[in-house]
Amino acid sequence: MKVLVPVKRVIDYNVKARVKADQTGVDLANVKMSMNPFDEIAVEEAVRLKEGKEHHAAGTATEIVVVSIGVTQAQETLRTALAMGADRGVLIQSDADLEPLAVAKLLKAVVDEEKPDLVLMGKQSIDGDNNAVGQMLAALLDWPQATFAGKLVIGDGKATVTREVDGGLQTVAATLPAVVTVDLRLNTPRYASLPNIMKAKKKEIAVKAVADYGVDVADRLKVLKVTEPPKRSAGVKVADAAELVSKLKDAGVL
Repeated sequence: MKVLVPVKRVIDYNVKARVKADQTGVDLANVKMSMNPFDEIAVEEAVRLKEGKEHHAAGTATEIVVVSIGVTQAQETLRTALAMGADRGVLIQSDADLEPLAVAKLLKAVVDEEKPDLVLMGKQSIDGDNNAVGQMLAALLDWPQATFAGKLVIGDGKATVTREVDGGLQTVAATLPAVVTVDLRLNTPRYASLPNIMKAKKKEIAVKAVADYGVDVADRLKVLKVTEPPKRSAGVKVADAAELVSKLKDAGVL
C-alpha cells in the first residue's frame, strides 16, 4: 500500500507571530519555521503503518511519499519527514501562499500521478487554520473521507477511523483509496535520530513547478488586512464567592 502524506512549512508553534506593519500578512522574516504539527502526526502514523507499530500489522504501508507545496526552503520540511521514515519527497515550488482550493487541485494532480491507496494528512495547518484541503481533495478525487482521526485501523480494504465528535467518539469506515485527516490524539511524533537524519540527506526529493501540473491556482479570495487580536484586559481578584456574585451582577452577566 502506498501512502501519500502532504506536509506544510509553517511558523513554529512556539513562536509568537508578528503582523507586518502594512497589515498585509504575517511577518516571516527571521522566524523559525517547522513542519505543521498535524502533518507531523500524519507522517508518524504513516511510518507506523510501515513498521507495524501500535495496532498496525508490519508492512501495511510499503511506500511513503511526502509532498509539500511552497518555497525552496520547504525541502527542509521534507527532509524532516524523510528522517522520520518516509521514503521519498516531492516539492512543488511556489512563492505564493496558495489558497486551500489551489492546494487541493495540486494534490489531486499528484495523486493522479502517484496513485496512492491512502492520503494521510493533518486536519489543518496552524497558520491558515482553514481545515479545508482534506475535504476539498476528497471531493475532487471523488474518494471517501474520514476527518479528525483519533485512531486509524487499516484492514480488509478499508480505513476504520475513530474520531472525536461533540457527543463522544464516532467510528466510521472508508473504502480505500480514501482521504484521512488526523487529529492531535492519534499519536506522538518521534524525534528523528542522527543516523536517520544523515540517511534522509540521500533520499530523493523531486522538485517541480506549479506549471508542471497545468492547474488553475488563481486566487478566489482577497485579504483586506491582517491585525493582531485585541489585548485582554486585566482580571479582577475577589475575596469570596459573595463578592464574585456581586461583580458578575454589576457586569450584567447574572
